[in-house]
Amino acid sequence: MTQIPGAEERDERVLILAPSRRDGPTVAAILERAGLATQTVATLADLCRGVDEGAGAVVVVEEEVSPPTAMSMLQACLARQPAWSEPPILVVTASGSRGSAGFGRGSEHFAGFGNLVLLERPLRSATLVSTLHSALRARRRQYQVRDHLRERERVEARLRAQEQELRGLNETLEERVRERTVELEEANRRLAAEMEQRQEAERALRQAQKMEAIGQLTGGVAHDFNNLLMVVSGGLDMLGRAPDPERRERIVSGMRQAVTRGASLTRQMLAFSRRMSLAPEAIDLRARFDDMRILMAGALREDIALEIELAEDLWPVMADQTQLELAILNTVVNARDAMSQGGTVTIFAGNARLDGRGESRLAGEFVRIEVRDTGIGIAPDILDRIFDPFFTTKEVGSGTGLGLSQVYGFAKQSGGHVKVRSRLWEGTRIILHLPRASSLPLAAAVEASAPAIQVPGPKGERRILLVEDNDEVAELAGQMLEGLGFTVRRAESAPSALAQLENGHAADLVFSDVVMPGGMSGIELARELARRRPGLPVVLTSGFSDGQRDGDAEGLRLLRKPYRLDELEAALAAAFGAHLPSS
Repeated sequence: MTQIPGAEERDERVLILAPSRRDGPTVAAILERAGLATQTVATLADLCRGVDEGAGAVVVVEEEVSPPTAMSMLQACLARQPAWSEPPILVVTASGSRGSAGFGRGSEHFAGFGNLVLLERPLRSATLVSTLHSALRARRRQYQVRDHLRERERVEARLRAQEQELRGLNETLEERVRERTVELEEANRRLAAEMEQRQEAERALRQAQKMEAIGQLTGGVAHDFNNLLMVVSGGLDMLGRAPDPERRERIVSGMRQAVTRGASLTRQMLAFSRRMSLAPEAIDLRARFDDMRILMAGALREDIALEIELAEDLWPVMADQTQLELAILNTVVNARDAMSQGGTVTIFAGNARLDGRGESRLAGEFVRIEVRDTGIGIAPDILDRIFDPFFTTKEVGSGTGLGLSQVYGFAKQSGGHVKVRSRLWEGTRIILHLPRASSLPLAAAVEASAPAIQVPGPKGERRILLVEDNDEVAELAGQMLEGLGFTVRRAESAPSALAQLENGHAADLVFSDVVMPGGMSGIELARELARRRPGLPVVLTSGFSDGQRDGDAEGLRLLRKPYRLDELEAALAAAFGAHLPSS
């Protein structure tokens, strides 16, 4: 007897009930030689238990099932089988007769068995094996039906479970949707509030950053302004005591240079203090470094030297002028703080062609700006953090940690890159790459190439309405205009100027300050004149940087204070050239 350990093997075994005449051992031996799994049972009851447990086919001799009680037991066993199961039954009968019990081929006693095969003695091994193979194939098809039914039952069970779960979810879905909607709305409100707070904080930090830079410059700027005022004050005193024309000319030239330097310094301070978005433009670095030299020198101590090295063929750079100056100043201040014992700050600018390799991954034509110091250097463990916002190695209250962060952000916004190279006790280099501009700044190009503009026609016949609220400035501006040959009439406010024009006082040009009392600015006056007197030229003047920006936005001519006589004449000539009055 072959032992069958597993369920799959039990499903394939052949149960044999043939205890007499050696039929059982003979059948088992034949089947085992054919590779079939067999199990010989002693009684009909054992056979029925085996069928219940699982069997591929059954082989019985007619003597074991001939009694009516045995037949009933076998029928009851088969009746317990599932609907898909009908085990094949092979009955071994006597040869050529109905057998000892009267059961031959086709006996009515087996009429109720649907899957029955009768085999006559003597048994042929080939016939027995072939018949059982056919029976097992049919049995396997039943198992396929069984497996299909079981899988369908599992699927139906899962579907019922899912349907039940879905029914439960549907019952609470609306409430859950309402709760989730409330949560999302609250999250959106919090996010919007956080974004607004962050934006406001960023604006405040940018302004604080600019004010920090101005604070660093305060001492140096005050010193420089006092020197400039000394030149102007002393020069005025000396003019009355210098009868020599050549000496008077030298005094006047010195005062003019002092005024020019003071105006440049003022423009720098106004640019740093105002709020403005990034506005890239072509910048002549050579001219910018000349203008910034005073600011940078003022930010340094007396024991620190400033050197500026510029390439002869230096390209113009495309960047925001104010942010560029702030970035350079921040690096200079950072270099100063690294040299407690004094030293040298060197600013170098040259051309660079990048191939897309290296840490910047930039490719194309760039301008390389380096700020070098001879300070203590930066420790390797913090070198990667120096561009982080609020990171600083200074004492509390000595800095916000925003300076180099501004440099990094400015470089990235401008389409460039910034990196740092440093060794302890050997100094630091901050290297800035900015895109090359395609041409020189327009103002520089005009200044270098444009011929002087002359006022067309007889000046004495030209009437100018001067709109200025400050008496001292109005007196000087009036003298300058009259010195140029113009007839001047003054109005102290924009409404007063409009009233004079409406009352019949003619004017060929309006020369107005931007910031004035009376509820109307110079820009608003220009708009109103464009509506009432189309074609009447207007020239504005202002000492505020916002005036310059607003005037540019309106497409108006604006002359920055303080202005020189030749600058005034050129502005008026340009205005008259564009708006020729009718005769």
